[in-house]
Amino acid sequence: SRRDKMRRTALTVVVVYSVVLSFLTFAQPSYAQTAKPVQTIPVSQIHEGMRGVAYTVFQGTKPEPMEVEVLGILKNANGPKGDVILVRLGGAKAEYTGVVAGMSGSPVYFNGKLAGAVAFRIGEFSKEPIAGVTPISEMLEISALDSTPTSVPVQVRSVPSFAAKTSGPGLPTTATQGFANYLKPIETPLVFSGFTEDSVQKFAPQFASQGIVPVMGVGSASDVKQPDPLEPGSAVSAVLVRGDMNIAATCTVTYIDAEHLLACGHPLLQFGMIDLPMTKAEVLATLPSPLNAFKIVNATETVGAFVQDRHTGILGEFGKKPEMIPVTLTIHGGTTPKVFHYEVLNNARLSPVAISTTVYNALHGVNEYGDETTYAMKGDISVEGFPVVKLQDMFSSADGMQPAAMLAAGSVGERFGRIYDNPYSTPDIKGLQLDFEVTNERRWARLESARTDLSEARPGDEITVEILLRPYRGEAVVEHVPVRIPLSASKGSTLHILVSDGEMLDRLSHGPSSAQKLDLASTIGVLNKQHVNNRMYVSVLDEDPEAMVADKVMPALPLSVMNVMDGMRGTQDMTVLGESSVSETATSPLDFVVSGAQLLSIPIK
Repeated sequence: SRRDKMRRTALTVVVVYSVVLSFLTFAQPSYAQTAKPVQTIPVSQIHEGMRGVAYTVFQGTKPEPMEVEVLGILKNANGPKGDVILVRLGGAKAEYTGVVAGMSGSPVYFNGKLAGAVAFRIGEFSKEPIAGVTPISEMLEISALDSTPTSVPVQVRSVPSFAAKTSGPGLPTTATQGFANYLKPIETPLVFSGFTEDSVQKFAPQFASQGIVPVMGVGSASDVKQPDPLEPGSAVSAVLVRGDMNIAATCTVTYIDAEHLLACGHPLLQFGMIDLPMTKAEVLATLPSPLNAFKIVNATETVGAFVQDRHTGILGEFGKKPEMIPVTLTIHGGTTPKVFHYEVLNNARLSPVAISTTVYNALHGVNEYGDETTYAMKGDISVEGFPVVKLQDMFSSADGMQPAAMLAAGSVGERFGRIYDNPYSTPDIKGLQLDFEVTNERRWARLESARTDLSEARPGDEITVEILLRPYRGEAVVEHVPVRIPLSASKGSTLHILVSDGEMLDRLSHGPSSAQKLDLASTIGVLNKQHVNNRMYVSVLDEDPEAMVADKVMPALPLSVMNVMDGMRGTQDMTVLGESSVSETATSPLDFVVSGAQLLSIPIK
């Protein structure tokens, strides 16, 4: 009948809808347990003697309870209006391990209501597990801050270094010396896996200047699936580098809703807005220590991105894809090429040092490495909306003290620093591609002498500059470079010819302007004009001054024009040099790095 037909049609619609709904539900990965309304308790209702419970992971992925007893409230202990709840942790495990690095963020409950996150340790060698708790009301401010729209884009700017917020076991920083500090954020060690000890040691001072003390050998990172959902008390990791090398920091989840989580209860580095992969984590073991107990952790499945790093904690967003910088680094010179793939965080303060460290680590951690190795580098940095930044150079140790791998890594990191360090726009770096040719000997030479084939010349004459190079362990090399005397040269004057390496030429032509902050397009223009290390350059200098406005050179300016432009210095990115470079000639590429400079004089008749 018609009624039965309508009933069957309706039933079919319901079944199809149910199947689609179940498919959609299944297709959405469940990163966290079902979010339930969380009741909180204000600091004003917390008093001495209250007992509650906190949760953290001691081993595996399941949070375990710890007893909590309130000792009192420390007013303004964490900055202005930043109260801290002082508690004693209890239970067999907490009393055995004490306050553990990686425990920060452990949620604390009284009468089933969330009070805050374990975030501070008291002293260095405390015999009792006494900790400070960041109130949840202060952590929830981060969520409100993250949802506030910004009317202008966030700008990259240079910021002075600050005291360490993140540190590892037993490694004090000089920034904290000179005063006693008994209330400290619980360490959130940045664990370096896939790095040689030498790599970490060489770059530790640079990380320390950004508030990081690296820790080796106590964890790793992978993208292994972890079936257990996140919940308050779970371990969670923030990843700075991932792939064939990894850098990650781990703390504990305090609060979860359907879209976000809060963790740590203190900053990682207090960078403000960030974009770091957020992963689940598995605790392999918790090691007690009178000085610094810590967790050995493996970062696992990526579940989103951390988007805020603030004074009272870090905020993660589920499902968000972090924008990392993909790096491909290939080393040629052995039996087969070695290729490294990894990603580095996109951050103005940390990306340059992270890039330098990973490049050095890749070069240093292979069999092709040696004390007298020479590297020929080619590559490019891709920046959205701008020309590719070309990288081409050769690196060899001049004195044996500074490894060639360090010179190469520093060169790449310096270019990243220059790209980030502009006051006008945030660079969108899309990737880094690097190729290194390895030669297992020190290919380096110094400029021993230079001379011209004529003692004097006329305007328009062609003269030859003879360059004598003295290699490290080898026969002298002689190069001849033809140079044309400019027609504008004044009779009776003396013309200067500069014979120099590329580094000297860059320093003379772009050095003064490097202190000025150029826009991104001009910065990339300057970087792409840099000279290489394996050529000698011969520059003819004119006595008229030249001006450099941003990355554009205006040579041989008359005095009248210079007088007009002199008033622009305060409003333009302008540099004035005493002499103009009328022409520049280079030798053909040499098979070694060259160093040195000499200024020649030739009378014009």
